[in-house]
Amino acid sequence: MVFTYEGYKELLKLLAGHNYRFTDYKSWQQADRCVILRHDIDYDIDKAVRLAAEEENEGVASTYFVLLTSDFYNVFSKKDSDKLKRILDYGHTIGLHFDEARYPETAGDTQKIKKKITEEAGLLGKAIERKIDIVSMHRPSRAVLEADMNIPGMINSYGTTYFKEFKYLSDSRRRWREPLDKIIESGKYRRLHILTHAFWYNEIEKDMHQTVLDVINSGNHARYRSMDLNITDLSSIVSESEVT
Repeated sequence: MVFTYEGYKELLKLLAGHNYRFTDYKSWQQADRCVILRHDIDYDIDKAVRLAAEEENEGVASTYFVLLTSDFYNVFSKKDSDKLKRILDYGHTIGLHFDEARYPETAGDTQKIKKKITEEAGLLGKAIERKIDIVSMHRPSRAVLEADMNIPGMINSYGTTYFKEFKYLSDSRRRWREPLDKIIESGKYRRLHILTHAFWYNEIEKDMHQTVLDVINSGNHARYRSMDLNITDLSSIVSESEVT
């Protein structure tokens, strides 16, 4: 599989062609053969919006998990909350991407972790004016993975159900650890749980180095445009052409 938008759409067509029904964390039990598509937004909301649009064009809905404590975007800024609302408008679901490392005081205490998850879900819900009732973990510790946490009022995408009753596949670090296409074509698994990260995907195929470098460099232009909204006549001081 190539990491392009066309490559991703080919994945969707492959799934549909092998009779996998696109479901979510609330509807999967209604299908005999199903796939849950999940996307973690670690760095770049713009690329998540683009992938969400591609899915909408294919008639597919998925779940996008938002990192409230990200250093790369701010869900409470108007421009970023508007982007997240666009993802919702495309028919997708938004959940919380939770980073336990943000709260070292909770280490090993699942009750404290669950409380923080509930707090963050409430804050994210206020930012996008939508109830948040699904959570995924960002680089979870072994303790959290093994805890199989039951969080009141929320679905835990790292719960045992989604790893024991589903075949879990991920493009972490821009590589599939198993042959995704062959697994789909085999029909061996009735339930698939697929995680992708939108920032790996581009119009043309790029290697890991160039993809990461592009995301880093695009941050400079995003910062320029943000400053332009807050500094009168910014271009008379610094032009965007000077930004690398």
